[in-house]
Amino acid sequence: MDASAAGSRIARICSADDDARTLRLRLLDEIRRTVGFDYYVWVLTDPETTVGAAPLAAVPDLADVPRLIRLRYLTALNRWTALTDDPVASLDRATGGSPDRSLLWRELLSRYGVRDVASVVFRDRFGCWAFLELWRTGRGPFGEADLAVLRDLTAPVTAALRRAQAQTFAAGHAGVGRLSGPVVLLLSPDLQVRGQTPGTHEPLRRLVPRDDDGPPVPAGAYNVAAQLLAVEAGVDEHPAWARAHLGNGVWSTLRAARLDGPLPAERRDIAVTIEASTPGERLSLFALACGLSDRERELLDHVAAGLDTVEVAARMHLSAHTVQDHLKSVFTKTGTHSRRALLSRALGR
Repeated sequence: MDASAAGSRIARICSADDDARTLRLRLLDEIRRTVGFDYYVWVLTDPETTVGAAPLAAVPDLADVPRLIRLRYLTALNRWTALTDDPVASLDRATGGSPDRSLLWRELLSRYGVRDVASVVFRDRFGCWAFLELWRTGRGPFGEADLAVLRDLTAPVTAALRRAQAQTFAAGHAGVGRLSGPVVLLLSPDLQVRGQTPGTHEPLRRLVPRDDDGPPVPAGAYNVAAQLLAVEAGVDEHPAWARAHLGNGVWSTLRAARLDGPLPAERRDIAVTIEASTPGERLSLFALACGLSDRERELLDHVAAGLDTVEVAARMHLSAHTVQDHLKSVFTKTGTHSRRALLSRALGR
């Protein structure tokens, strides 16, 4: 294993302007060559809530995906939200060779013969952008050299993933049209589809095309519902919502909540709503994805509110000249050249 050569190849992949899906697939090919694994789950997350929005996975049985998601969110061990000091961990090392300490392994991964899981989180000062889990079955656990390779790639891959998310706000990306109204799905406590509101099926078919007759359920719906379960179980405190890109610069926000009723909360169904992200939700995500500073984010908020340079200067206690300097920096980071273009990209209008 030539870690140096692998790092150079990964850097080249990360320097390309690929969309997030293509980027992940190309990186997985390189990681497989260098580290080696049998199955994987790579999930883009909302940078603010850390909740999964766009998973990419190759697992033994796709029918187990809802269960896999539920168990992963309920498993505290090596949870991506907990890997703050070191972005890489392995199941074998975290459990001292006793993987049954992991709820996910006991309830599901053991059935697949999984020997070890390497967990990697992609986080920077702007938020948590993704987590990756690599499964090994018929080979030994991940060694220190394997984990070192994964650790070295976190910085360039995080930057590339964040850049790929920023690019979705630009015009020219092929995809679906806008959501005409809220889409509501009903999931059981174990994340099985119970039903949907009238008029939901066709919009979901456009959002999640399938070759079979299975329900067109966005994977993000399972993730926000699983996060609700994690919050209820005390495993994590982040809110149960996430923003997901639908294509053509369109972003949706998914939220999960328990239905009211006479049954105990844990036995009541979960409603997942999917609707177009609000201007505020788009604006905050856009600022994070483009790597704007706190001052630049404040400026963007004022510009979006319609304030001119003099008004912005008064609000921010800056000179008009300094406001213009900050605005030029925002233009550079967002790939725009005017206020109109900036707001068109950020707000999708």
